[in-house]
Amino acid sequence: MALTFKKITGKIHLWLGLASGIIIVFLGITGCILAFEQEIKSVTQPYLYVEESNQPVLPPSKLQQIAMAALPDKLPHSVSYPDKGRSAQVVFYNPEPEYYYTVYINQYTGQVLKVKNEDAGFFRVVLMGHYYLWLPPAIGQPILATATLIFLIMLISGIVLWWPKNKAARKQRFSVKWNATFKRKNYDLHNVLGFYVSWIAIFIAVTGLVWGFQWFAKSLYWTTSGGKQLVEFYEPVSEKPGKALISASAPAIDKVWQKMNIDYPAAEVIEVHIPGSDAAAIEAVANPDAGTYWKADYIYFDQYSLKEIDVTHPYGRYANAGAADKIMRMNYDVHTGAVLGITGKIIAFFASLIAASLPVTGFLIWRGRHKKKKVAKPAIVKKRELVTAV
Repeated sequence: MALTFKKITGKIHLWLGLASGIIIVFLGITGCILAFEQEIKSVTQPYLYVEESNQPVLPPSKLQQIAMAALPDKLPHSVSYPDKGRSAQVVFYNPEPEYYYTVYINQYTGQVLKVKNEDAGFFRVVLMGHYYLWLPPAIGQPILATATLIFLIMLISGIVLWWPKNKAARKQRFSVKWNATFKRKNYDLHNVLGFYVSWIAIFIAVTGLVWGFQWFAKSLYWTTSGGKQLVEFYEPVSEKPGKALISASAPAIDKVWQKMNIDYPAAEVIEVHIPGSDAAAIEAVANPDAGTYWKADYIYFDQYSLKEIDVTHPYGRYANAGAADKIMRMNYDVHTGAVLGITGKIIAFFASLIAASLPVTGFLIWRGRHKKKKVAKPAIVKKRELVTAV
């Protein structure tokens, strides 16, 4: 008997679910934990706050010196000034040998409030599991990306399987029959909740795949841009002058910071990156919304002439970004739900929670059917033996 489209879809849905279920449960649970990371940190980490003062704010070069005295064997990466009432942050990050520290400083007094090893923090540990399964990135990321791709296929196949044949069937597909047996309730939870969450989980899965596979990110950009190629992020280069420039004026990072404060008086976060070499440019960031990232302006300056350097990748000035560039910029904020504020985070939390439950309810459905078949088989054999005996 030829298999119908729905039967083939059902087989694909079943075997892909069994193959990736444990990882999907893990991603869903860790996603729930990370959904309100910033809100939880704001309540549990008092060093994030300072009392506002009429004193002038210390410039980045001064905060850099203070932070380097607290971490003398590490190199600073950036200096960040969050919105009023929050402490300044000097980040120390290096990929090889890998380390990630943040020194929290009162930007009015220069007092060090906290020296934190971010790699040992709870949310950082959870994030590394969510990204890499705590394995080397070259191993963990492809595993999780493949599981996410399978999950996306399962969401689409699940909608196909859910789709009712007629009006009578449609009435039963939108609600859970709570007064039914456990098996029926489990079946409804899988199908009904799975259908409702699919339309949100698809966005979560797609944004996860943008990080997981370069070919997926490039394909999405090509589609949304009308056939243009994605320019991957690169760091612009400063033109080192032939002769050393001797200047008694403020350091370059201070000048950039002062310019950003003038150009972006309403920014909730201003950040200046410290050039890591003689050839590196100074990256500055002005973010109008501390709760998201996609609307920020990323501006690059020659560290010698302080001239602005144009870039062709999506992470430049927001006004210069096309529709496809903005979609790429929004990737993180869509993934976490932050693009819709606290409402979006609540939606993302419950979507992740339900997504984590789907492999469990799906497995129980499969196990129940599998057991039923095992019980039915001996009964048929006995009947045949009885007929033969007669």
